[in-house]
Amino acid sequence: MTVRTRRLSGLRVRCAVNVLLKVKSMPPATPELISPRSARVAAARRLAKRNFRGKDRLFLAEGPQAVREAAGHRTGGTDTLVELFATVEAAERYADIIGDARGAGARVHLASEEVIADISTTVTPQGLVGVCRFLDTPFEEILAARPKLVAVLANVRDPGNAGTVLRCADAAGAEAVVLTDASVDLYNPKAVRASVGSHFHLPVAVGVPVDRAVEGLKAAGVRILAADGAGTDDLDDELDKGTMGGPTAWVFGNEAWGLPEDTRALADAVVRVPIHGKAESLNLATAAAVCLYASARAQRASGGCRSVTES
Repeated sequence: MTVRTRRLSGLRVRCAVNVLLKVKSMPPATPELISPRSARVAAARRLAKRNFRGKDRLFLAEGPQAVREAAGHRTGGTDTLVELFATVEAAERYADIIGDARGAGARVHLASEEVIADISTTVTPQGLVGVCRFLDTPFEEILAARPKLVAVLANVRDPGNAGTVLRCADAAGAEAVVLTDASVDLYNPKAVRASVGSHFHLPVAVGVPVDRAVEGLKAAGVRILAADGAGTDDLDDELDKGTMGGPTAWVFGNEAWGLPEDTRALADAVVRVPIHGKAESLNLATAAAVCLYASARAQRASGGCRSVTES
C-alpha cells in the first residue's frame, strides 16, 4: 500500500466517523475499523450456517434495502436489527441507514471490505451487513388475524424461489406466508436476498405441517387453492365464475415435482395457470405471482372480499 493510499484511507475513515457522530443523542463511535479477528466478526460470520442461526436466533440481512427495512422493524416492542457492519464508503453513501440503525439501538461497526466479504454470502457485497433477530410469527397468531390472502409454501426447497414468492406475496398484498416443515429455512441468506426486504413486511410462520396449515386456514374460513400445472380447474375459469373474491390461501409445491397427491387432496380446488402460448410451463415464482395477483384483483373487485369477518 502506498503512503498516499494510507492517507486517503485514514481520511475516509475519519469522514465516516463524522457521519456516525452527526447522529444526535448517540454515543460516539470508535474511529477504528473492526478487526477481522474480532469476536463480533466471527459471531456474524457463523450465521451463514443454519445450525448457528437456529442456536443464536439471529440471521444476516445484506445490502441497503434489506438493512433499511430491518432498521425500521420491531417485533413485540423489540428492535429487529442488532448489529450493523459497514464499509467506510457505505457509511458515507448510506448515512440515513446508519442513522436509522443507531436510532434502533444497533451497534454499528466500521469494517474493511475484506471483513464485509468475510461475513457476506454474496460474490459482490454492497458494503452493509446487518445482524437481525428472528422474526417469524406463530401460526396461531396468523389464524387469529383472520387473513384474506395467504401463500403456503409446501416442500419448497430452493431458497431463491422461497424468497421470491415471499416478495410476490408482499407485493400482491397478502397478509401472511406459511412455510411448511419440509420447506427451506426462512433465514437462508439466498432467501433473504431474494425477498429484497419483504421478510420485514408481513408475518411468516415456519415449520408448520402442511395438513395442519390447511386445516387451520379452513377453520378460519379460508378457501384452499392448490396451484398445479395438471390441475382440473383453470385459473381463468375460476376468475370468470367469480369464485375467487373470498379469503384464499394458495398452496405452492416443490419446484421439481410440484404437489403430491395427498396435499392436492386437502385443497378445495386444484388450479392450473393456463398456458396460452408454446411455453412448456411456468416456474414456481412466476406461477405464484400470477395466482396471488389474480386473487388480489378478485378480492378488490366490486363485491369481493374485504374481511373474513364480513358475511
